[in-house]
Amino acid sequence: MVRTLGVAVVGFGWMGRVHTQAYARVPHHFPGLSLRPELVAVADEVPGRAEEAAAQYGFAAAHRDWREVAADPRVQAVSIAAPNFLHREIGLAMAEAGKHIWIEKPVGLTAGDARAVSDAVTKAGVQGTVGFNYRNAPAVAAARELIASGEIGTVTHVRIRLFSDYAAHPEGALTWRYERERGGSGVLGDLASHGVDLARFLLGEIEALTADTAIFLPRRARPTGATAGHTRATGGELGPVENEDYVNCLLRFASGARGVLEACRVSAGEQNNYGFEVHGTKGAVFWDFRRMGELGVSRGTSYQDQPVSTVYVGPGDGEYAAFQPGSANSMGYDDLKVIEAHHFLRSIAENTPYGATLADAVHSAAALDAMSRSAERGTWVPLA
Repeated sequence: MVRTLGVAVVGFGWMGRVHTQAYARVPHHFPGLSLRPELVAVADEVPGRAEEAAAQYGFAAAHRDWREVAADPRVQAVSIAAPNFLHREIGLAMAEAGKHIWIEKPVGLTAGDARAVSDAVTKAGVQGTVGFNYRNAPAVAAARELIASGEIGTVTHVRIRLFSDYAAHPEGALTWRYERERGGSGVLGDLASHGVDLARFLLGEIEALTADTAIFLPRRARPTGATAGHTRATGGELGPVENEDYVNCLLRFASGARGVLEACRVSAGEQNNYGFEVHGTKGAVFWDFRRMGELGVSRGTSYQDQPVSTVYVGPGDGEYAAFQPGSANSMGYDDLKVIEAHHFLRSIAENTPYGATLADAVHSAAALDAMSRSAERGTWVPLA
């Protein structure tokens, strides 16, 4: 029996649109799901944005204040795609109102924020899913199984990279993303949070780390109006960039493996260059987000001069079969969010967590806080 679930979206920038589109698509890709999302409400403080969303996507109600969503009894589940500094307040309010939440990373500004939202979800007995979308790529799921099977031997070391140019232009507007009070960390929360989640998803818990950070574009122009995404601003008053553009981090895993995590938001010439290289005692596995359906795999008994083969993922790898019937057919970024929506709705339907949870967000946020402390102190920092 299929039942309807009233859903709302808070924050309707690019990510809010992605969540909304995922809700619309999930019944088509996962027809066996016992819940069907119904778009009940949308909220965004920018004048006209919520109304535009309602007109385009069919939300029943549009609000400027997210508190009206929390008070709406028709809303049973909420996507939180608002800026980082609002994550804790909105997350706590929605959980306390008995609403399931699908919240974007990094879930607040600190590990304390993420932990508070996680505790509120647990106390309320609702489900919480977090937007660590890269783990949803079928190739990443295949890599995890390959690593766990021992096909590349015991993992010795991993390198995870997240390079982007979205903030590389010197005319990029000084939005909330660059402020400590509203954005928290910079590239740590935005990109390195994904890197930590991939590291844990593939290799298990991180035991200790040491990090170095840098700000390469220290001043930007303040925007004169509402912004969405990564807009430019010229002629406005210049202000300081308060959080990091770059991080380089060494990792020690509980398994004994070592790792390097590097992320940068001002890498000219790099567009979504995200991926990993995992090396073991008998082989290796490589993944590049820009070639999302491929894995580079080296395995066998040669060790020295052992070749690397390209493996195309297909049905049987992760949730690939919900989108394509045969190997090597392309998937895209938005498909990963449809998988995430499925995890969220399935968690609610079965009252069992699926996919990335708030516990994962707490672990990621704790690692990010440790990176900040390490960069300040110049020391290794243990993770409990």
